[in-house]
Amino acid sequence: MDMKRVVGIVGAGVSGLAACKHAIDRGFSPVVFETDETIGGVWAHTLESTRLQAPTTSFRFSDMAWPASVTATYPSHREVMEYLRSYVCEFDLLKCIRFSSQVLGVEYLGVAEEEIMGWEQWSGGGKAFGAEKGGRWCLTIKDLKTGNIEVFQVDFLILCIGRHSGAPNIPEFAANKGPELFKGKILHSMDYSYMDNVSEFVKGKSVTVIGSGKSAFDIAAEVAKVNGTAQPCTMIYRTKHWRVHKFSIWGFQLSYFYLNRISQLLLHKPGEGFLHYILASALSPLRWAITKLIEAYFKRSIPLQKHGMVPDYSFSFAMSSCLIAMLPEGFYDKVDEGSIVLKNSKRFSFYNDGIILEDANECIKSDIVILATGFRGDQKLRDIFTANWCRNIVAGSSDTSVPLYRECIHPRIPQLAIVGYSESLSDIYASERMANWVTHFMAGGFQLPSIRCMEESVAEWAKYKSLYNGKYLRRSCISTVNIWFNDLLCKDMGCNPRRKKGFLAEWFQPYGPADYANLSLRQ
Repeated sequence: MDMKRVVGIVGAGVSGLAACKHAIDRGFSPVVFETDETIGGVWAHTLESTRLQAPTTSFRFSDMAWPASVTATYPSHREVMEYLRSYVCEFDLLKCIRFSSQVLGVEYLGVAEEEIMGWEQWSGGGKAFGAEKGGRWCLTIKDLKTGNIEVFQVDFLILCIGRHSGAPNIPEFAANKGPELFKGKILHSMDYSYMDNVSEFVKGKSVTVIGSGKSAFDIAAEVAKVNGTAQPCTMIYRTKHWRVHKFSIWGFQLSYFYLNRISQLLLHKPGEGFLHYILASALSPLRWAITKLIEAYFKRSIPLQKHGMVPDYSFSFAMSSCLIAMLPEGFYDKVDEGSIVLKNSKRFSFYNDGIILEDANECIKSDIVILATGFRGDQKLRDIFTANWCRNIVAGSSDTSVPLYRECIHPRIPQLAIVGYSESLSDIYASERMANWVTHFMAGGFQLPSIRCMEESVAEWAKYKSLYNGKYLRRSCISTVNIWFNDLLCKDMGCNPRRKKGFLAEWFQPYGPADYANLSLRQ
């Protein structure tokens, strides 16, 4: 192993904790820089009603099960935080974390941009710590408690900054139609989630929520619970998404339709061979039939048609694009009773007393407007780099997916990995597999292919995302090809990708984090 061992990790959310644990397992001494005063990332500051969006069998670390005391299939955010704290204690990670440490910027020093762009091998030699004259990453850190600014140098940098925090997506408005006209209060869902007493904030107020993502539904349900029909909460949405009350149909978990090995045969996969291509094409009618069956179930069990909330895209597209989320409990009951009012509009603007739905020419009087409009994860990723050459290439262009080999290595940025940016139906599942792969690579377990080969692989995955994710390809969702993706990681590490015992289990049982427990270099 290369004796350079200083590893910097930015972020102590789920991805950062997994990267830290696996780095320790491989003999490194990582330093984790976390802006907050606690671990957990987005789980540390979230809505009161937030709960897991995946069952505990899918949302867990491979080497630590949930405690027996947690019996709910979809635990609350408090139980998730307790589980993460237990993970930190179990593997003694706290000693590696520097809290209240804001990373102002990172910069690669020691090798000029021109030389880097001329390399044929990643980092000059295809190894984690670069060629003989390889550089180092310089991190500028601000201590939020003292205000002091320090500079750290590390030999390898792992960014675990996620994409659902830090850089809110604020809609743009034409002149004289924006928030400056509004006399009430405007805030983003991120600010709302940080508030201590949201009940008092919204009580007795006319609240309008903009958006159709998970946070929009959750906020609308919370406001409705406080104000009821006396002051209905208006939710303005542009796009209808699949929001379901459970992840099963007729007692069968959806994972049996999408997350086992046989389900992979129904999809075209990045880099697939001719036989896989023919098989996926031949089985496309079966995939269509499964989709229609699931859609029929949810249309029957949830009043989507009654309220005009049936999405314009298929359920399978939602699964492959990570657009699935759980409904807040009793959401449509609140719509029926009138405590939540749903309004569809493609365009809106502000006036003194609220919101104007431009395509319906309707005014919505509001005291508070909450923008549940998501985050700009790509901008957050760019902003952490000091050098323009990194900013310009790290997130790709607006019409492509983020160009990461194995979803975590940029072919042109040396001695750096990005873990937890690509999405899955259970982010902890995907992030830990990437963290495991990265630390195996750092420990000398394998060497990366040439930059040209990596870029060709990135292009193959971009085609897949364009086909199955459409306009949502920037989410880099790998949910329904998770097993295919994990197989590639296992083969890189020299591990057996077949993790089940027995033929039937291997093909028909859903795969999950526990299947990859104690993954070693030669298993």
